[in-house]
Amino acid sequence: MSELDATGQVGATGTALAHEGEPVAGESPRGRRRAMSMWDKDLVHRSLRESLRKLDPRALTHNPVMFVVEVGSLFTTADALRYLASGRLGLFSFTGQIAIWLWLTVLFANFAEAMAEGRGQAHADELRRTRTETEALKETPSGIEVVPATALVPGDVVVVAAGQVIPGDGEVIEGIASVDESAITGESAPVIRESGGDRSAVTGGTTVLSDEIRVKITAGRGESFLDRMIALIEAGVRQKTPNEIALALLLAGLTLIFLVVVVTVAPFSVYSHAPVSVTVLIALLVALIPTTIGGLLSAIGISGMNRLLERNVLALSGRAVEAAGDVNVIMLDKTGTLTMGSRQATSFTPSPGVEERRLAEAAQLSSLADETPEGRSIVVLANERYDLRAPDLDSGHVEFVPFSAQTRMSGVDLDGRQIRKGAAESVARWAEVELDPQTAAVVEQISRAGSTPLLVAENRQILGAVELKDVVKPGIKERLASLRAAGIKTVMITGDNPITADAIAREVGVDDFLAEATPERKMEYVKSIRAEGYMVGMVGDGTNDAPALANADVAVAMNTGTMAAREAGNMIDLDSNPTKLIEIVEVGKQILITRGALTTFSVVNDVAKYFAIIPAMFVVAYPGLNALNIMHLTSPETAILSAIIFNALIIPALIPLALRGVRYRATTAATILRKNLLIYGLGGLILPFAGIKLIDMIVTALHLVSTAR
Repeated sequence: MSELDATGQVGATGTALAHEGEPVAGESPRGRRRAMSMWDKDLVHRSLRESLRKLDPRALTHNPVMFVVEVGSLFTTADALRYLASGRLGLFSFTGQIAIWLWLTVLFANFAEAMAEGRGQAHADELRRTRTETEALKETPSGIEVVPATALVPGDVVVVAAGQVIPGDGEVIEGIASVDESAITGESAPVIRESGGDRSAVTGGTTVLSDEIRVKITAGRGESFLDRMIALIEAGVRQKTPNEIALALLLAGLTLIFLVVVVTVAPFSVYSHAPVSVTVLIALLVALIPTTIGGLLSAIGISGMNRLLERNVLALSGRAVEAAGDVNVIMLDKTGTLTMGSRQATSFTPSPGVEERRLAEAAQLSSLADETPEGRSIVVLANERYDLRAPDLDSGHVEFVPFSAQTRMSGVDLDGRQIRKGAAESVARWAEVELDPQTAAVVEQISRAGSTPLLVAENRQILGAVELKDVVKPGIKERLASLRAAGIKTVMITGDNPITADAIAREVGVDDFLAEATPERKMEYVKSIRAEGYMVGMVGDGTNDAPALANADVAVAMNTGTMAAREAGNMIDLDSNPTKLIEIVEVGKQILITRGALTTFSVVNDVAKYFAIIPAMFVVAYPGLNALNIMHLTSPETAILSAIIFNALIIPALIPLALRGVRYRATTAATILRKNLLIYGLGGLILPFAGIKLIDMIVTALHLVSTAR
């Protein structure tokens, strides 16, 4: 058993099996659920069928830009058929080609949205396949009764033994078992579920691998976690975040403005004795409105939720995903998030007149029966420092003294040697001595550094202190530094006293800390931060975290946490990895950056289409406009057709970028803006000029070939 630390708290106990996410019986994790290939054959086929179904005007009402393009396609198609009926084949050929490319523009936009939705639907189908008809062993006054899992209601108690599927969401009220949750998390490593504490929640559809547990059902039919996951994934593909709604309104406003502008062009062209056909006016409208971002907007938001799901994070609302990108304060638990969560022996400090080797040997002997991570680390450290091997205990009289809350010590009696280790005041009391000033100073120094001092004594003589330290996770300082570079403030939450918390905060590299954190203090801290105008992200797994989670903008609850925590959160991490909050923030920012980059590209590339179509429309009436034909396009017809073709092809070309997202690097907002303007602003200005010119050359060449025949 582990000793009480200097504050009187019991250290971590239990074997390696008690750590969430660690393998049981030597099994190794399979890894999280792999992301589906972007061009998976089944996904593409499903998306193509769905894009045709979305041609229904009712399905396009949520996208005003594409709705306008489809209406224009209908008018242009009608014009083409009218020309065909009247025998004007030249006009039919030009108008028909415009109509085809307008329809393709709508289809490509539908395909982008269908691809994003299809990836989410594939995840839902995968989860649905894990759901089978399960029988439950329900406790009744007359004994155990076998009933269908669908007949269970909240409050029922069921017994689940090894090899059986847990029939519904619930809380373990008796027993302990290892549970395979791969159907939910994608991880093959079983986890421990036991009554009491923060590891009592179980999920329907998971399998008990060992032992037997009694489970109290907490969710009725259709209300289980798995049902909610499927429903949320399927509904999530149609959710719009507030920023997305605002951008959609802006795009609708721009579309309306350009519609008014194009409508006024018609009487102007008649006045100028250069009448313009309805087809050309529609082409001008489609070229000017932001069709690129209009066609990709939904795909960007949906794919962001899919990227979270690929990281085994279930977003319960689109607003939470968007808020993750705007978070500027994140609150992280010290234990298990910033640190390894189990204290490790890091140094031996002997008392005056005692050799360090003797202290290490005594500490090792007193820890041979200690199966906690702290005890094992003392044995390992002694072996590493002095090559001390565990002695043969069969040759002499050995009696191990287990740890108890009353003595706050443990140790061993070996061949007349009495060795004890434990809390400083307890060991000093056992030795019936006053600590010498040097040893007392060492104990205080270790405590102030945020570590735990254990004193070791042999035959009533104090040998020195062992420092137990909760080791900072590798790479966590660098990740926190990258968040700071992006303008995000990090706050460490700990139950330690302020002096200890301050020492750990400096070592970890957080910007601030909340010491002696109680549920009330956590909640009040979140409220105070939000009152200052900040967006707060937080991770929690216990009932004591629920009040703060309920008040945070981004509240990530651990799947292994209590029901209260999961109900309070707006995201659930299926891997129960507290550091996942950092990845969630990065995905949120990636969504915002991708949306901004493609919006910049879409707006800017309209300039090139303007220079292609406007001169072509009025060059006959106003020959001076030929000066604006800076691309030297072949004819007015090829200029208009080339602009519309480019406008259609750029949407599928940008689908991979919309689905994968623009790569995010932690940096300042000003740097991101400069990068977007340079790459997507300047690129959006240059690429259309080159693309339209190339298409014009191809169209002209094809026309010459067809004419020669």
